[in-house]
Amino acid sequence: MHLAPSRRLAALPAAAVAAGLIAAALIAAPLPAAAAPLASAAAEDPPGTTAAGLPIELEAEDAVLAGGAGVNDNHLGYSGSGFVDGFVIDHTGTAAVTFTVDVPVEGDYGLNLRYTNGLGSDMTLSQVAGGEDRQVVLPSAAGASWSFWFVHQEVVHLAAGPQQVTYRFDADDTGNVNLDAIALTTVGDLSTPGGGRTDPGEQPGAGPDTRWDGIVESVRTTKPKRGGTAFEAETAHRANGAVATADGGAVDLTAERARLVVAVNADRAGKQDVVVRYRAAAEASVVVAVDGHPVGRLALPTRGGEEWRDVAMPLTLREGIGTIELRRTGDAAGGRLAVDAVRLRDGSPVAARGATVPFTTHEAERGTTNGEVLAPSRTFRELAAEASGRQAVTLSEPGQYVEWRLDAAANALVVRASIPDTADGAGQSTTLAVLADGRKVGDVPVSSVYAWVYGGYPYGNDPEAGGAQRFFDDGSVRLPRLREGTVLRLEKDASSGALPITVDLAETEDAPEPYARPAGSLDVRDFGAVADDGIDDAAAFGEAIAAAQETGGIVWVPEGRFTLAKRLRLHGVTLRGAGAWYSVLEGVDGRGGLYAMGSGTTIADLKVDGDVRYRDDARFDAAVEGAFGQGSLVQGVWAEHTKVGLWVDAGTDGLAAVDLRVRNTFADGVHLHGAVADTRVEHASVRNTGDDAMAMWSSGGAVARSSFVHATVQTPLLGNGAAVYGGEANRVSGLLVRDTLTAAAGVAVSTRFNPVPFSGTTVVEDSTLIRTGGWEPNWNTSFGAIWVFADTSHLTTPVVLRDLDVLDSTYEGLLVSGGHWVDDLRVADVRIDGTGSYAVAARVGGEHRFANVRATRIAAPADGPTQFWGTFIDEGGNLGLVGPAPAACSVEVDGSEEIDGVACAVG
Repeated sequence: MHLAPSRRLAALPAAAVAAGLIAAALIAAPLPAAAAPLASAAAEDPPGTTAAGLPIELEAEDAVLAGGAGVNDNHLGYSGSGFVDGFVIDHTGTAAVTFTVDVPVEGDYGLNLRYTNGLGSDMTLSQVAGGEDRQVVLPSAAGASWSFWFVHQEVVHLAAGPQQVTYRFDADDTGNVNLDAIALTTVGDLSTPGGGRTDPGEQPGAGPDTRWDGIVESVRTTKPKRGGTAFEAETAHRANGAVATADGGAVDLTAERARLVVAVNADRAGKQDVVVRYRAAAEASVVVAVDGHPVGRLALPTRGGEEWRDVAMPLTLREGIGTIELRRTGDAAGGRLAVDAVRLRDGSPVAARGATVPFTTHEAERGTTNGEVLAPSRTFRELAAEASGRQAVTLSEPGQYVEWRLDAAANALVVRASIPDTADGAGQSTTLAVLADGRKVGDVPVSSVYAWVYGGYPYGNDPEAGGAQRFFDDGSVRLPRLREGTVLRLEKDASSGALPITVDLAETEDAPEPYARPAGSLDVRDFGAVADDGIDDAAAFGEAIAAAQETGGIVWVPEGRFTLAKRLRLHGVTLRGAGAWYSVLEGVDGRGGLYAMGSGTTIADLKVDGDVRYRDDARFDAAVEGAFGQGSLVQGVWAEHTKVGLWVDAGTDGLAAVDLRVRNTFADGVHLHGAVADTRVEHASVRNTGDDAMAMWSSGGAVARSSFVHATVQTPLLGNGAAVYGGEANRVSGLLVRDTLTAAAGVAVSTRFNPVPFSGTTVVEDSTLIRTGGWEPNWNTSFGAIWVFADTSHLTTPVVLRDLDVLDSTYEGLLVSGGHWVDDLRVADVRIDGTGSYAVAARVGGEHRFANVRATRIAAPADGPTQFWGTFIDEGGNLGLVGPAPAACSVEVDGSEEIDGVACAVG
């Protein structure tokens, strides 16, 4: 029986575990405020409570663990050798840690628990001590990361001698805390164990990134020339004090730690002039970095006024997407400093929608083939439904092929394909021959080892559970350089065996030569790491990281596959590889990712390739995870076969994540979780995720002023293309989302999973959604291509949906639903072309404004193309919302997409 009263978390519907969030975090519901602090001492201390030998401290990692509780060390500030975690939803009712305390004499004691709770809201565990079972409330605090340690005391009466103290995650607890140690002490003493509570000003890894403060070497400048391609500062990533100017046309870098990261698109690799357009009221300087590597300090002279000026500098850039960063380093500008744009002499604009990527995608059903083209399907657990474009090509017999003519040179290939699983679920592998103009140039692997899961959520690896899904996986190979115009063929030959091979798509690219080792970097091989031997290199990497952290230096990962049996912890250091095609960190047993633990973390130009085969949130690692503090960058990272691609936690302020390739994860692709501020994910290509492809979840604390920009999402198998769950002034912009499957929207704006309520203005804009939306079998209902869901609270602040193309939606074009109101919905310049249900179904109260919304080729339910249960405000220019919807495609044909045989522009 629990004595401490609290409001329990209401049971979630089955679908709540199956739609868009890491299950280990679903139970972070806010609870009532904790009880008042205990008095500083008991009314009367019984004999022995202040006996010599107090306090008695015991480390959690040395206790008896059960039910999924385990030892970890992936946060800072713990005592001993680690802490205990695993109090997550998968281990509800089983996870426990038991201490044996040698009590000196019978009496009342203060029982102190040192724990972390980075969710920002109160959580609970059950404590059993002295024969009493009570629920204890474990508070958090605003801004607390998972490296911030609290001490909670309960007064307990214990008999003398060995006594057991247990903390359990019962069914009516909310869990999600980490336990460091306990102490038996006098009542009111909170100084133990482990030195007590973390000082708020001394959270490990917190504070500004100071790695570049000592840079004094000047960047060489040249006379700026006219022309080139401008990348506007106001549309780039700004953080740590950088703000938009009053007119919105530039970025103010006056603050002492202001940071501007501009994603640029260079036409060629090599040196070229880069021009910065700025104005300054006084002499100023910024540190310039290219792709996360500082190259020097740029002086920004002034003539005493605030006119716009140009300064040019020759910089060495990589071809395609890269970053140019301008950063203040602790010296606030004496006057206003603003940046208007960064201009490349040889650059091109980025893709209007979707990620700008180095590869070209070739759909199998659009190639030339003598195999079987599968008919389109959107039915969950059917092979074609999981294919990009909802079609694929099956090669069953030797000599069957699919081929395309290359429209750009290539030397690297990725093939997404499916082959059958084995009876025991272990999977099997084969190859497809790769031919160029009829000449064999290699074989590409095809495997079901990391595909095929079964049963209900979270979907295991036992075929006997039935209900197979997750049929496709990727294989890759480097090739001789193939010229533009080459006919590239994938053929089933004798070495392919008898297995049928279903090809979904191929991606070809001209991968650059390996990047050079940076000067002054520490090579992991010098610390004992050995590539390609399958032996754990984590200790060698750890030593290299520790050495580099002393100077804020660089750890170099050369070409090869390096095995990691556990996660690497990073802060104040750069981990850089030779490129994602060359430097690979290979996980084993579901472990082995990278974990950021504070400011100044740069992870660049490498691949994290795990071996995860099913979803287990408590046991398996993300490719890249953590609290990134300030000044951090993730760029040029490829994540595959891991639990999550990129998981960003509370304690992150201003992370820039650019040029990501996320493939075949078993939970989310990219996730911003809790009190994450001013974080931007840009030019990410995300495919085949087991949960939301991209999500912001304001669990315990608000995700604030963060954005997903210029991203491409393909075939998330469960959950949404992109989702915003609560938070402050967040934005989804420039996305291209295709082929969501089950319990899915293309983009969701939602108070599901009890987030911090929305504040500021939430914007979804300038995006294209193709064949999105899906059926939620647990709720027996449909989700729209765009889904605004007022679930656990009202949406009282503006939600803006603008400049959107919603094409061939499986069900509704726009669904507004839930048990609460959506008070201020603004929909403008939206094209809904083709739906399987309503164009708009707005089934909640509130003011819903529509302007220039055009609905065509609507399924025309019996009650009309739309439902408006709130206040519909027609602001003009609408078509097909309140009258019959046109039956024809409403846009100029450009042949870029064919929907039910009608060619429509897709933006």
